[in-house]
Amino acid sequence: MSFSKILIDWYSLNKRNLPWRNTTNPYHIWLSEIILQQTRVNQGLPYFEAFISNFPTISDLANASEDEVLKLWQGLGYYSRARNLHTTAKFISANLNGFFPKQYKELIKLKGIGPYTAAAIASFAYKEEIAVVDGNVFRVISRYFGIFDDISTARTRTLFQNLANELICNSQPDIFNQAIMDFGALQCIPKNPDCLNCVFQESCYAFRNNKITDLPIKLSKTKVSNRFLNFLIYKDKHNFTILEQRTEKGIWQNLYQFPVIETSKTTSLKEIESILNNKEAKITKLNFEEIIHKLSHQKLHINFWEINLNEILDDRKIAVDELGKFAFPIVLWNFIKTHYEI
Repeated sequence: MSFSKILIDWYSLNKRNLPWRNTTNPYHIWLSEIILQQTRVNQGLPYFEAFISNFPTISDLANASEDEVLKLWQGLGYYSRARNLHTTAKFISANLNGFFPKQYKELIKLKGIGPYTAAAIASFAYKEEIAVVDGNVFRVISRYFGIFDDISTARTRTLFQNLANELICNSQPDIFNQAIMDFGALQCIPKNPDCLNCVFQESCYAFRNNKITDLPIKLSKTKVSNRFLNFLIYKDKHNFTILEQRTEKGIWQNLYQFPVIETSKTTSLKEIESILNNKEAKITKLNFEEIIHKLSHQKLHINFWEINLNEILDDRKIAVDELGKFAFPIVLWNFIKTHYEI
């Protein structure tokens, strides 16, 4: 029995019931794949449902403001996904009459759509015979065939893409792709997979050669840098504060934050007082312990300082009870919810 036949038979008995699988609507498929790029299914599902509820069509998403999109995305992280999602929705609505391209080679030209997402849309919506290759697929194929090439290189990604394209079921490319992703997510998991109850046990290289923990091979590691951020929460007697938008490229682009001072190390109250040099301000540290927030390439050391003034004279001032209208990085939003009645 062929690899694809065994895989699809397994899928028929074990598949997850997910809302984006009950449709060939490319908008729904695209949205789900963008959300799930860096997000687990159980975390991403409520966001998918919220987006579909607020923006039922791609035109609705295109007509939304970026602030609305980012606010709905709040908590998912990797906010460039949301910005690219919005940009592409506007492009499709304005230039393609609201219709997605129907071929992989056209889909991959759209902003924020890479090889994996283009293959997913092309196969799920239009049954194009092209395989999806994500982390789950790398793991399944590397273990099954015993491939020890470094999956972080472009050459190896091409190798896996070509092999997956050979394995795909020509009559059911959509089902094959769903099946191999679910197999990696449910059965051939990264740690402690249940190999004794696996349909590929007899033919899997990694199982037969005791190499399960060795595959796949990924040699390159992201260098993590430390950053020390001091957020200044100004407060006056009228319950106003100051809010600004991050417009520079980098983390949290176009999200909102309190004014921030970045230092080279953890900063004391005396150092903050010295930096601000405002004798009329009463400064209080709001978090007892430094907050550590880990990103893919940065480790953020965060402290919040409340700066009490008699009156804020700044064009950026807003009422504290208006904070809930803005899209914040999740670490800031969690702090706001804890300390203010929002």
